[in-house]
Amino acid sequence: MFEQIKLDYGFDALEPYIDTETMQTHYGKHHAAYTANLNKLADQAGKTDESIEDILAELVEIKDIELRTGLRNNGGGFYNHNLYFKEITPGGSNLPSGILAAKIDEAFGSFDSMKEKLTALSIGQFGSGWAWLSKTSDGSLFASKTDNQDNPISLKTGHTPIMCIDVWEHAYYLKYKNLRASYVEALWNVINWDIVAELYKA
Repeated sequence: MFEQIKLDYGFDALEPYIDTETMQTHYGKHHAAYTANLNKLADQAGKTDESIEDILAELVEIKDIELRTGLRNNGGGFYNHNLYFKEITPGGSNLPSGILAAKIDEAFGSFDSMKEKLTALSIGQFGSGWAWLSKTSDGSLFASKTDNQDNPISLKTGHTPIMCIDVWEHAYYLKYKNLRASYVEALWNVINWDIVAELYKA
C-alpha cells in the first residue's frame, strides 16, 4: 500500500514562503487524493507489490487505456508530491556543497545559473506541470519540465529526479494568485539541499 510521505514539520512551518492554508490543502487534500486513487488503481492493475518507480516506468505495459491514464496521473501525482514535500523544510538548508555543488557547477556553471534555469522552466511551463533537476545515467545533472503529473520516470528519459518545483495552481494560488514567479522565487528559501544531495548520492 502506498503512503504519503510523513511531514516532519507543521503546516504553518514554511511561513511566510508557503502559507498554512496552502499546505493543508496541498498535502491534506490533493496529495491525499492522489495517494488514495493510486492505491485503488494499483490494486486493479495487480501492481500493489511494485514500487511506484517501476509502475511509472512500465505504464506502456498496461493495455487498458483508462487504467493506464489513471495510473499515469495519480501515480505521477503521488511520486511527484512525495519528492516535493520531502525536499522542502522550514528555513531551507545550507547551499549545496561537495559532489552536488561540483555537479551543479559542471552542468550549469554556477548555483545561480542553475537557479535561473529551473526558475525559467517553472515560470515558462504552460498550464499545470513541474520543473525538474535530475541525475542522468552518467551522474551529470539535467534540468527539464513536464506537463501535468508526468515526470522524467514516466516519460522514460532514463533520468532520476532529485529536486522538483510544483507549478500546479493548487501549489501557490491561495497566497500568490496569478503571480507564479513570486511563488517560485519564495520556494527557493525552503529547499533542503541536504536532502537533494542525499538523493543524488542514492
